[in-house]
Amino acid sequence: MQIPTDLTRDLKNRLKSLQGQIGGIIKMLDGNEAPEKILFQFKAVDKGLQKAHYLLLDDVYRKALAIKIVNVVDACPGNCGDESRIEFIKQQFPNYELDDLSEQMKEIQEIDARLARYNSKNSAEENKL
Repeated sequence: MQIPTDLTRDLKNRLKSLQGQIGGIIKMLDGNEAPEKILFQFKAVDKGLQKAHYLLLDDVYRKALAIKIVNVVDACPGNCGDESRIEFIKQQFPNYELDDLSEQMKEIQEIDARLARYNSKNSAEENKL
């Protein structure tokens, strides 16, 4: 999976800004600035790095989960046993927080594995006929 060009550009801009802030911290240390001012800059850098990190994770996990949901919906013939759960995940997808995405990805992968077994079994039974 590739990182979209617009996200790459955004992340690079954020990191360049953080690079400048880190350079500023180094200058502050060389200039014997007050610890409170330096601490404030550290907090700003930390917050900026976390934001960049979450932007990347959010984009990657959301896209991966969306693709997996589509695959599972296509694989469920309507009587696969997970229809209601698949529909629930599909409906809730836009509302998931970043922390929820990894859990939902695990669940949808489990459903996908069950569907693969289900469809394989049904295909084998049809070939016997």
